[in-house]
Amino acid sequence: MSDIRRIQKAIKSKPTIEGAGVHLKRAFGNNEAPFFDPFLLLDDFHSENPADYLKGFPWHPHRGIETITYVLHGEVDHGDSMGNKGIIHSGDVQWMTAGSGIIHQEMPKGQKGGLMWGFQLWANLPAAHKMMAPRYRDVKSSQIPQILTDDGVSIRIICGQVNDTRGPVQDIVIAPEYLDITVPPKSQFRHTTSRGRTVLAYVIEGTGHFDANKESLLNPEHLVAFADGDEILVSTQEKSVRFLLISGQPIKEPVAWYGPIVMNTREELRIAFEEYQNGTFLKQTQII
Repeated sequence: MSDIRRIQKAIKSKPTIEGAGVHLKRAFGNNEAPFFDPFLLLDDFHSENPADYLKGFPWHPHRGIETITYVLHGEVDHGDSMGNKGIIHSGDVQWMTAGSGIIHQEMPKGQKGGLMWGFQLWANLPAAHKMMAPRYRDVKSSQIPQILTDDGVSIRIICGQVNDTRGPVQDIVIAPEYLDITVPPKSQFRHTTSRGRTVLAYVIEGTGHFDANKESLLNPEHLVAFADGDEILVSTQEKSVRFLLISGQPIKEPVAWYGPIVMNTREELRIAFEEYQNGTFLKQTQII
């Protein structure tokens, strides 16, 4: 018999300021990271006021992690030390593996009327891959498959597989799943999840129950952390619910984290920042 995952923790995202002054909501971060292994951080940047986001995230380094940016509305201008340049638009995804080191900038631009809405997820890399070669993937909205179930549930598959459909982002170390799901009113959605994996959901719009007992009706800006089990069950009442469903294989290694760099030991952190200061941080030949 299938074991439905129960809600282990429900968190309301909290306002914070990052970059050069970007106002956003943080679903989880440094303090909660051990609970969400292999994920480190999830930010929700959502505003109709350009003053909240236009200062953006100027040039800064990363090492030892992957940063995943998913834009719902607006644009993000990207540039990095590998020579990648471009703009990700509404519905696009930027999947960047910092690996041994990369320096980049992300500058949000709202759509006409000012609306800017997107998410950034940080995924950790295991020790054996901390110093892998950096890579950048610009995934256009048209490349992301969207399926509709017999029950009317809409699923955008960024990474992972639903039935016979796979997302465009593949060959990721932690084997993550990243889905954008909308469940219509008075419906339910079941999704198989392998035991032992970390599974979380972040509510974007509407309301829904994320447990079999329907004890809690969760609203936007709430993060659900699931206990172990074989599947999740999401159900709705009068309103639909849209949420991000994210899962990955825990790394179960020590985490040494300061700012944009995440390693396994404090000594590795010291070396990373020392290299950044003396100009030997980048292990690639491209120059900004």
